[in-house]
Amino acid sequence: MRKSFKLDEIDCANCALKLEDAIRKLDGVDDAKVNFMTQKLTLVAADDCFDSVLDDVLALVAKMEPDCEVVR
Repeated sequence: MRKSFKLDEIDCANCALKLEDAIRKLDGVDDAKVNFMTQKLTLVAADDCFDSVLDDVLALVAKMEPDCEVVR
């Protein structure tokens, strides 16, 4: 499953790249792209575990970028 989410308050392109790299390393993530210019996260994971993977992504974003919010 592929879904896109709005990233509210991502600070810089370097932060977006670090976030993308960290998300890609999470178990269950098939692919992830963070676009700083459009402020979007595109997440690809298996349908059966997508919600669990998304929870892990949300926790990671909150830890790495506390001011950034993933809008569902």
